[in-house]
Amino acid sequence: MNTPVSDFLCSYAQSGMLRMHMPGHKGVQNDSILSEIFRYDITEITGAGNLFENEGIIAESEKNASVLFGTEATFYSAQGSTLCIQTMLALMKRENRNVIAVRNVHRAFLSACTLLDIEPQWIFPEYSDTVVSGKINLNEAEKIISSTENACLYVTSPDYLGAVADIRSLADICHRYGAVLLVDNAHGALLPFYEENRHPVHLGADLCCDSAHKMLPALTGAAYLHVGNPRYTSSVKDAMLLFASTSPSYLITCSLDLCNRYIETQIREKLRNSVKWMKELREAVSEKYCIEYPAFDREPLHFTVNAEKSGTTGEFLAEKLRENGIEYEYADSIYTVMLFSPEDRHEAYLKAAEVLNSIEFEAEYRETEKLHFPVPERKMSVRSAALSAFEEIPVSESAGRICANINVPCPPAVPVAVSGELISPELSLLMKKYGIEKVRVVAGRYL
Repeated sequence: MNTPVSDFLCSYAQSGMLRMHMPGHKGVQNDSILSEIFRYDITEITGAGNLFENEGIIAESEKNASVLFGTEATFYSAQGSTLCIQTMLALMKRENRNVIAVRNVHRAFLSACTLLDIEPQWIFPEYSDTVVSGKINLNEAEKIISSTENACLYVTSPDYLGAVADIRSLADICHRYGAVLLVDNAHGALLPFYEENRHPVHLGADLCCDSAHKMLPALTGAAYLHVGNPRYTSSVKDAMLLFASTSPSYLITCSLDLCNRYIETQIREKLRNSVKWMKELREAVSEKYCIEYPAFDREPLHFTVNAEKSGTTGEFLAEKLRENGIEYEYADSIYTVMLFSPEDRHEAYLKAAEVLNSIEFEAEYRETEKLHFPVPERKMSVRSAALSAFEEIPVSESAGRICANINVPCPPAVPVAVSGELISPELSLLMKKYGIEKVRVVAGRYL
């Protein structure tokens, strides 16, 4: 498969052209650690095309990606899945869709709702022990979708624990009632390339975003917006322009271009090895750790340890991993998550097993309590609360206040309270459980 963006950047770097254009580094090598890549970093010069045009080398590369992913169309983002989420919701806003969302959304979704003045209707999943992950009750989803006129459903799958929703069933429900299915598949770019294709678009999603940088060898900020429903193909780039930088990174775009060749020539064999080594890792630590969690399905390269059921805490395991040379993806009081990719060699799995089995702790098993998530009371719209003057106060003093703009750590960037909602004593305790010490509340509003 050709790599038109990479080929152009290499050709220009070798051309000796006097660069009387941006960027200001001029492609010159200096004492910066980044100077090796400066010569490939350009702007929209003659022949380089434009990320938001439907022709040229970038559009050609996007068509290559669409073939590999099996979509109606695929578009690149140099601003991560955030830009793709904004674009999907903008398209829904143009159709006056009523947005239904499963609650464990990323804060990027809420920021987009603020910008677009969208007031989502929530589906609360069946939580077990964390707000980060939960099962979607299909009957409840159908009840809400069938009773909502001109609806769309927004689902995060996989979530931060690697749990995958029943996308095919959700797509069938949506389409039965004329609704549109949007999937935040930021953690699932590998799903088309396992033995079984479980990518959301393949399973019926109308629009879907993947963060290439999370699981593929792409630069941070590289993402895809995939189209499953052809009626959106011609309007995606125009919607992207509402939010996108007018100077998208060619280096990020090039990394997506090179991913096409990687996917075509290497990924399936590497994934077969990864799945085999992951099975070995699970077996190697299974006597000491609980590595199961409630889910319809799982993304295979998310290695999720239920530390609480293993007799310790996620933070403790994370600390010990770091002390032994392993940086984890996410940890809280219950879970520790490590992300593998096709680029991890067998040694990485062996080291993970060795370190986990070497960690010493006296197992203390607490009685697991099912997470109680009280349905919050809405007092203001998402937009009005998020754009209000705010004050930042300790979570311990937040009960009875209205949540203002969201400022939660990433990962997992899943808010407990949403802008405009009343923070109840129960929600305040949940925030403290997840290590949130301060919260922004609407200034001067007490209830």
